Amino acid sequence: MILQVPFDLNTENAFVEGQLCFRDGTIYTDADSLPPVSLPLHTVDKLVQRGGIGCGTLEAERKDGTVVRVCRFSMACVEGIGEFAKAINYYLETGRESEIKPEDINICPKCGRRMFKGMSICFHCVDTRQIWGRFFRMMRRERVLLITSAVLMILYNGIQAIVPKINQWLLDSVLKAGTDVHPVIEFLGRTIAPGWTAAQALTFACLGMMLCYVLGQVILPFSVQAANLITLRSSHRLRQEVYDKIQRFSLPAFEKRTAGDLIKRVTDDTDRISTFMSDMGRACLEKSFMLVMVGAILFTTNWQLALCVVLPVPLSLIIQRRFWGYMHTFFEKAWQTERRETGLLRDILKGIRVVKTFGTEAREVGKFTSAAAAVRDQTRRIEIFWALINPITRFSVIVADVLVMYFGGRAVLAGTMTTGTLLLFILYSAYMYEPLRWMARLPRDVSRCTTSLIKLYEVLDEKQAMYESETPVAPALDGSISFDNVQFGYKSYEPVLKHISLEIQPGEMIGLVGHSGAGKSTMINLVMRLYDADLGAVRFNGVDAKQIDYAYLRENIGAVFQETFLFAGTVMENITYAKPTATAEEVIRAARLANAHEFVMKLPDGYNTVVGEDGHNLSGGERQRIAIARAILKDPKILILDEATSALDPETEGKIQEALERLVKNRTTIAIAHRLSTLRHADRLVVLDKGEIAECGTHRELLQRKGIYYGLVMAQRTMQQARSKKQEA
Repeated sequence: MILQVPFDLNTENAFVEGQLCFRDGTIYTDADSLPPVSLPLHTVDKLVQRGGIGCGTLEAERKDGTVVRVCRFSMACVEGIGEFAKAINYYLETGRESEIKPEDINICPKCGRRMFKGMSICFHCVDTRQIWGRFFRMMRRERVLLITSAVLMILYNGIQAIVPKINQWLLDSVLKAGTDVHPVIEFLGRTIAPGWTAAQALTFACLGMMLCYVLGQVILPFSVQAANLITLRSSHRLRQEVYDKIQRFSLPAFEKRTAGDLIKRVTDDTDRISTFMSDMGRACLEKSFMLVMVGAILFTTNWQLALCVVLPVPLSLIIQRRFWGYMHTFFEKAWQTERRETGLLRDILKGIRVVKTFGTEAREVGKFTSAAAAVRDQTRRIEIFWALINPITRFSVIVADVLVMYFGGRAVLAGTMTTGTLLLFILYSAYMYEPLRWMARLPRDVSRCTTSLIKLYEVLDEKQAMYESETPVAPALDGSISFDNVQFGYKSYEPVLKHISLEIQPGEMIGLVGHSGAGKSTMINLVMRLYDADLGAVRFNGVDAKQIDYAYLRENIGAVFQETFLFAGTVMENITYAKPTATAEEVIRAARLANAHEFVMKLPDGYNTVVGEDGHNLSGGERQRIAIARAILKDPKILILDEATSALDPETEGKIQEALERLVKNRTTIAIAHRLSTLRHADRLVVLDKGEIAECGTHRELLQRKGIYYGLVMAQRTMQQARSKKQEA
């Protein structure tokens, strides 16, 4: 096992770059200007993290009673040092190895920089070449449209490039020749004499320019439409891929990200990438062609003057390349501020009832204003930075224009160049500068797109935290569940459940009891396979849950939670969510069994009534009964009840309790309840204490033992009696 986290202070509180490492049974430190520490763990009793004012110290308490200072650190490193100490102490206690994941401490193990929360990769260390390699492979899917759009755009620019040649011919051969001279046309080294008068030649030239403009305007929309189609198709595909991946996320993957962050990745980032794909894919071919074509014309016309156009360009590009890294950093920070703004907005809108209840509208407006101001300020920094470096490109264009005008003008005065040729250079310079301006904007667009690509590929490359069997099975489930010496922690070195062994028989009702944090919800999370056990196994019908087909297992488990979630659809849609193929008769039967049919029929549109976002058009008891109807319709072999009757009035609780009694018949049920009296009819009660099974038995047996369960029941009775006396008074 190798663990490594950074620390950043020396004994004089000066900043250093240090690494705290554990490998081969020994703790090491490595930092500039500090003597290294080498501490074998067999001499250590435990590690202790001590806090100070703006800093902290990691100390090792040895078995001989002495204390060794391992390192000092600022608050920037406190999370990493804390996780390191927990992992080492867990190893000292159990001898079991564990790992510190980068996302647990938001610190990159490679460069030591802090990573953005919710990101498992570091923006500074990610291989952008690999990212862009994947992007270009993705662009191949649209290569036909890309080529079509680019070819049409090249054709458009090629036609427009004829206009300066016509202008040159007008100036040198038509207007300068006089009215009595018949102008000639030079084409590919040949002289053509059409026999036109100057007036006729002028008419021909104007018609030719008009034809070029008309053809260009006919071709341009087709190119734009092809580019738009690329954007639409690629955006749709990207959104599908990202959303599909998010749907297959394990619960731990969801918990380390905010909903607002995921929404922005699915919407904003996919749009940004697809737009860049269409613009950049088409522009690469178009601008490259323009540079080559115009450059060839200029150099074959007058290579000395062509150098005046080209020479300032490399210097401009070299200077801009120096600023690419800064642009990348600016867009990372912009993403972070936008992420905070979106997350805050979602929380405010989601909890608007709480906001209204406490009258904190002004406070929430202030919080959002601050978040929006941070986005504004960061965007402003980007625009200011861009405004400072953009004149470099404009200056190179101005220098080139001045050089062309000066040296070209001297050539015209000396009689070595015609006025038309000088005009040709000036007009073609503008054609060449447009690709150069595009190249000047490219670093900005590339930096913005790189940030979005990293965020999307981080989602698409998310490793499945849950074990997936290559050959999953679908055994006939009768409801039997067994915990075989299960140990689990949301972090491997912080176990929540320890040595849990329990056999649950088919059709048995088990009540989970214990103080908050004892591990009750964690046990049902393992049954629903929202997480996998670190050690031991959870088995159904003797088969390890990890070997059972994930979807099949979920089909046989139903759940009713305290916080009932309803979708913003109709009552019918919410009940049939468990079984989309259910008939109306099956839905009504399930609603009757859940004591929901009566109140549903009183709603304005009955089962077609829209319940509103999160079901806010219904009361808490009504939402709960809809959830019970949903579970009844699913008809699962195993039922999970997590505080399904808490915080309800006695009449509503009675109706729900009656519905639950119907629901648990002939089903294996695991229930958690705030009111212990609701579990007295359970076949067995399992009392958890500090992650272990402390007691197990019936309600009567546990009361007779006068242990933890007895204390919990007596405490609740005392509270109820005190509440009754207060109400009577």
